[in-house]
Amino acid sequence: MIGDPPGRDASGRSLFLPSLLVSLALVVWLGFQTWQLAAERQQLRALHASQVATVETATKVRSSLDAVASQTAKLALQGNSNAGVIVEGLRKRGVTINPDGPTKN
Repeated sequence: MIGDPPGRDASGRSLFLPSLLVSLALVVWLGFQTWQLAAERQQLRALHASQVATVETATKVRSSLDAVASQTAKLALQGNSNAGVIVEGLRKRGVTINPDGPTKN
């Protein structure tokens, strides 16, 4: 009504308690979300750290396989029939070998 004091609804009850409860629920929800995101971030960091060694090992294996494939391709270019069969088989499977690629010293 027109003569109602501020902060009260039409029936004369205070709006303080409902506003307080909504605000409190919002603060609790935001706090929980922050805690949950921090926990997930920590888990992601741990997973990343556990995969570093695996990635390094895979990189080493890949470079050694590239070196073997490169040497095999060079042998095929020099006329080695067995190396030619291997290179042709890999080519049929979609593997491209660069004979001038990385070599293992």
